[in-house]
Amino acid sequence: MKDLLNVQDYLFAVQDVGDWEGDEEHVAETLNDLIHMAWDRLPDDLDCDSIDEIINGIWEHLRGDMAVIEADFEELADWCIHYVDSALDEKM
Repeated sequence: MKDLLNVQDYLFAVQDVGDWEGDEEHVAETLNDLIHMAWDRLPDDLDCDSIDEIINGIWEHLRGDMAVIEADFEELADWCIHYVDSALDEKM
């Protein structure tokens, strides 16, 4: 029921990501890009609880992980795609 939710509700502002030693803006932008990517992969008929769990799981997995700053975005994008696809496989 993706149409009942809005991707904007999941996005991070700079102040939401915590202390990243000056890289807070980069971290927020990267997380938001990953959230948009994940959102686009979610089926329109997926239930709201599953959407919440998958989207919120991105932050849960990456919170405090220096890979958000150090890894190439392509690596993070590949991780995100794999994460979403694996989560969807478990739900189906």
